[in-house]
Amino acid sequence: MNHPQESAAPALRRLLDLLASGAATEDFADVLADARRRGASAAVLAEIDDATWQALRVHRTLRQHRRREAELTALFDTAGDLAASRDLDTVLQAIVRRARMLLGTDTAYLTLPDEAAGDTYMRVTDGSVSVLFQTLRLSLGHGLGGLVAQTARPYATPDYRTDERFHHTGTIDAGVLDEGLVAIIGVPLLLGGQVIGVLFAADRSPRAFSPDEVALLCSLAAHAAIALDTAKSLADTRAALAELNAANELVRAHSAAVQRAEQAHDRLTDLVLRGAEVPDVAAAVAALLGGEIAVLDAEGEPLAGRSAPAAELAEAVAASRAEGRSVRHREQWVCAVLAGHDALGTMVLRGRPDLDDADRRLFERASVVTALLLLLRRSVAETENRIRGDLLTDLLTAPERDPAGLTARGRRLGVDLARPHLVLVAEPADGKTDERGRLAGAARRYLFGSRGVSAEHAETVVLLTPVESGSGGSGSGSAVGAGDPEETARQAAERLARLAGFPVTVGAGRPAAGPSALAASYGEGLRCLRALRVLGRAGEGASARALGFLGVLLGDGHDVDGFVGATLGPLLAYDARRGTELVRTLRAYFDCGGSLTRAKDELHVHVNTVVQRLDRVEALLGRDWNQPERSLELQLALRLQLLAGG
Repeated sequence: MNHPQESAAPALRRLLDLLASGAATEDFADVLADARRRGASAAVLAEIDDATWQALRVHRTLRQHRRREAELTALFDTAGDLAASRDLDTVLQAIVRRARMLLGTDTAYLTLPDEAAGDTYMRVTDGSVSVLFQTLRLSLGHGLGGLVAQTARPYATPDYRTDERFHHTGTIDAGVLDEGLVAIIGVPLLLGGQVIGVLFAADRSPRAFSPDEVALLCSLAAHAAIALDTAKSLADTRAALAELNAANELVRAHSAAVQRAEQAHDRLTDLVLRGAEVPDVAAAVAALLGGEIAVLDAEGEPLAGRSAPAAELAEAVAASRAEGRSVRHREQWVCAVLAGHDALGTMVLRGRPDLDDADRRLFERASVVTALLLLLRRSVAETENRIRGDLLTDLLTAPERDPAGLTARGRRLGVDLARPHLVLVAEPADGKTDERGRLAGAARRYLFGSRGVSAEHAETVVLLTPVESGSGGSGSGSAVGAGDPEETARQAAERLARLAGFPVTVGAGRPAAGPSALAASYGEGLRCLRALRVLGRAGEGASARALGFLGVLLGDGHDVDGFVGATLGPLLAYDARRGTELVRTLRAYFDCGGSLTRAKDELHVHVNTVVQRLDRVEALLGRDWNQPERSLELQLALRLQLLAGG
């Protein structure tokens, strides 16, 4: 029997304590059960039941508020992560971890599209234990994620394995099975209405996801989309800044290159305007580039700096002409010096195996300036040569008319006719007169840089070259201006052939000074030229002295002593040195018609002595001494020696 003073107050206080302590829902039902066991009245039980129901409502509300507070805290923390962190991986990992924690799922993960591969891949996972699942790649449109990406809407399934709303594939199902997932929810990462990824939460047991959980996951997905967009914007900004910095560096480098090119141009232009020569330009370019510059003419002869074998550079020069630019050749740079299609020479840069674009353009600009200088020099030289050529024509046509006037004209033109000169007479080896113009041009290039003069005269090309002091006829001088007519003629024939592009025959007169003597030397050179043609030696160069007894007949000086000395010199020297009679023995041999027996009687010696002496003659003169042509020269020299009283 209940006490009449009994009330529901203790039970109500207990319900308040349970609310205050955050007890479980089951604990609230125990209050009503205890009141029944104590035998409370129906009115008290009804009051306690009503209070319990109200307490449970308050309990659910408080729990929802606490949960909402936790969600808001998580979202606030995520927003803080976005603001504080610049590391995309860290932010995405925090979002996925919070999704797993707030929804209380076994795992959470995020997938992103791979535009290059045309599929999607696992970007971040949390709570995953399967390597197969972590490396899973999903084709577009497949699986629950494909459905989310296609519709841009959240989707949840309480049991992935039996859900037929999306397309199953063996690969995806194998990964899900290996991870043991059953319930899965996926929400889209939206940016400007476009799906840029999918955020998932999943359990390994069946589960229904509430609308609040879907909304929470959508909020986290929105933060993930912001993080991705921010990262992309930062990456784009960094790339733009890098491009801007690179562009600024390029502009600065270009500006410096332009300034340097302007300074180089001003310096080279100043050299040209001051009348500088090719070596001056080469020295200036070498200083600008920090290397060694060599300038070669069209024949490979050095105009400045060290020479280089023409054959070694031929391929590089050809490539430079074809490309219109400098080319690298081994450890040096080569640039053809061109005037249109006309090759004037070559520039070679040593000591700078690597050239940047600016220095390469500077090197090429120097070749253009060098071409301009060479063209100016050639133009001046051709003009001077034409004027001097008129002098040479008058000299050869009428030397006796006014020798003093010719000498004075020559002095005004820089040609001192009072000095010894060599006269070379040249013609194309095949005798074609239509090639004489090319030969005349080759002669001008041959004399370029010297004080020589050339002119076309009487179907030949005549070259007048000063004899350099100290040459002394030794034949050791250069091709232009040496004193030895024989060596000069030979070298002139070789180089004129290279310049003209066809064989050239050259005849040389003896060194002479004064108009009359020079005209006579021309006549001797012309006769020598004709003799070379008759003897079948077209394409060679020679002087009268080199033609043996024909030179004696053709030469104006009739140099008998020179012919005798050149023909019998080795025998005469041997006899003088050893007291022998080789010359007398040779004369007796020829006088006796080549009979050894008659010669030994003439000499009053044994025949073996004659044989031994003739063997010595052969050793001194060569094995062809007894051939008809050589024999004739020897016999003529022996007769002339007798006539001279030798």
